[in-house]
Amino acid sequence: MVGSIGFFWPAAVAVLKRRSCFILHLTLLLPAVRASGQLTGSPLVCQKTCLCASTIISCSKQNLTNVPNALPSYAAVLDLSFNFITKLQADWTGIRLDQLQSLLLSNNNLTFLSTEAFVNVRKLRYLDLSFNSLRLLDEYIFEPLENLEVLLLYKNHISQIDRSAFSGLIELQRLYLSHNQITRILVELLKGRGRLKSLRLLDVSSNRIKALPLDELQALPAWIKNGLYFHNNPLTCSCELYELMAHWELRELSPSTDFRSNHTCVTSGQPKEKMAILDLTRQYLNCSEVKGFKKEGYLEQSLVLDCDTRQKNMVKRWVLPGNLTVSQNETTFIRNESSLRIGPLKVEDSGVYTCYATSDSFNETLYVTVVVFNTTMSKGLENLKTAYTTLVACLISLVMILIYLFFTPCRCACCPGQNMEKNDGKDSLHSSTVSLSQAHEERWQERVGGGGFLYRHTAFLEPKEQLEQNGRLNPISEEDEEWQGANRGRTRSDVSSVCSNSPMVI
Repeated sequence: MVGSIGFFWPAAVAVLKRRSCFILHLTLLLPAVRASGQLTGSPLVCQKTCLCASTIISCSKQNLTNVPNALPSYAAVLDLSFNFITKLQADWTGIRLDQLQSLLLSNNNLTFLSTEAFVNVRKLRYLDLSFNSLRLLDEYIFEPLENLEVLLLYKNHISQIDRSAFSGLIELQRLYLSHNQITRILVELLKGRGRLKSLRLLDVSSNRIKALPLDELQALPAWIKNGLYFHNNPLTCSCELYELMAHWELRELSPSTDFRSNHTCVTSGQPKEKMAILDLTRQYLNCSEVKGFKKEGYLEQSLVLDCDTRQKNMVKRWVLPGNLTVSQNETTFIRNESSLRIGPLKVEDSGVYTCYATSDSFNETLYVTVVVFNTTMSKGLENLKTAYTTLVACLISLVMILIYLFFTPCRCACCPGQNMEKNDGKDSLHSSTVSLSQAHEERWQERVGGGGFLYRHTAFLEPKEQLEQNGRLNPISEEDEEWQGANRGRTRSDVSSVCSNSPMVI
């Protein structure tokens, strides 16, 4: 008996080994079968692939490559994060999920979104597409999501955004686009026809934006600027950029106060350097320092002061210089529930105007300094016109003098092409009144040739009885008149031209 047992023992051991190997193979094969089912979008099984808790469906970290089928219509939260879903097709839900409010698809390496991907989830209020590989946002891609309030798109590779991509998001309050490859700030979302009226926060930080539309940003209401984040971008340094950030710093806007050290710019010189925008007053550009809010005006003008608060829908109250109320001043009144209009201006209207804004959770006080010049704008323009006319007249006079000096025709006897003989009496008006006689020239040359000293005679004309209006001598008459003076036997025609080397005789 013992021998028979000993005989069958090796065979039994061999069978057990074969069975254990078969069981081991089955054990290893089951996860592969489960994974293969998930690759084709297997039906949702809460006990195996996902965690179901009331209206929350969590399928995070399940190595899914497709969204599970047969999602329950009552689902309010669907978490598909940390999987391998690369595409979101138009029919990924299979049915309408009208109760779904939150959809999490972060960390999935998503590269494609169908233009109809959100048709069956129109009630979404929260959509997380962060940490994926999206590169572009097509037109009207989010249009069905009329109830969406928060959209997370940070940490992707987005470089192209169609201007209509966010159309229809009338309830969107927060849009996160940081850490992408965006090269412009989306101003159309903040103003104009495409403005998202409910938007409170737009984050485009850590992108590739090199320039900002400074004038457009400065004109935005403070409650919009208080949620506009654009730090950690390679902005080009300029005094206009410093002025924008200095105003935001004075108003204590959140983008400036929360990320003060991250607001940097790149210098335009070589080598390029990164520096803090608020340091541009002391370094590099030496920009003028911004110290406060001031409004200037002239007599008889009108000014409008805005109570530009950091939050919307606040109760506002104005206090005038001297602690007066609006009703106590005849030249001031409230406009558009918050703006204060002053006019026609008087010198007494100068001073500090204070706006007190209150709400259930936030209070704010604004100060605006008004300076009224003791003159009217028309007088200032008249003075400017007078100065301009005087300047133009001086320039014209200078031009005329230059024309007279350099472009007046030469009528001297020494000029090329002119006759060396004296013209008759009729042309005497255009000839010189002074000349040197030929005889004197000859005597002078003889004196020089005989070794005598060199000298020149100077003759003085006797004043004529009649003078012209400008004090010049009357033209020479046709008859020769002898000059008066000792040993002066010359006639007027004997004086040389002004072109000769002899001094002029006046």
